[in-house]
Amino acid sequence: MSTESPLPLEPDPVRPALPPLPPPARTWTPPPPAPRPQHSPGLAVLLSLFPGLGQVYNGQPAKALVFFFGWTTAFYLAAEKGPLPFVFLIPFIYFYNLVDAHQGAQARNARRSGRPEPAEAAPDPDSPLWGGLLIAIGVLLLLNNLGWLDLARLADYWPVLLIAVGAVFLRSSLRQREAAATLARPESERTEA
Repeated sequence: MSTESPLPLEPDPVRPALPPLPPPARTWTPPPPAPRPQHSPGLAVLLSLFPGLGQVYNGQPAKALVFFFGWTTAFYLAAEKGPLPFVFLIPFIYFYNLVDAHQGAQARNARRSGRPEPAEAAPDPDSPLWGGLLIAIGVLLLLNNLGWLDLARLADYWPVLLIAVGAVFLRSSLRQREAAATLARPESERTEA
């Protein structure tokens, strides 16, 4: 046996020794955004048991006021002018308020998540329709309070409202039918017309 001590290992002359790798750089990455809380359609309906609160929950205060004042005005007119036809408006406004609150919560959740809104979704909450309706209700109530308009006497003309709404629905239906017929025609016939 040899008593010689082993020689220290020398680096390989073909490959030079590499310096040690630095530790990986730590970069700060922001945490993922917290998921936005979803609006519960069930809670919106539950709140709408008092007309308008579901719309407030959905972030639609103008629509909420329209539902509330429409509902209370139907009660007022039923008490002042007589039950018919205003007594039928009370449940109509009430149940439409419940359905609208449910659809509004679903539409809001769809907008927040980036999904397409359901086809039956309500119009945009910032629609000028709701502000215009609120202004019209306010003007009517102000004129009634000032004595320039007697809402009880004006109530005799409620069928005019039905005629106007029917005319709007009829016009919209005819336009949609006309647009569908135009799209169904071949391209050559559309350009000639």
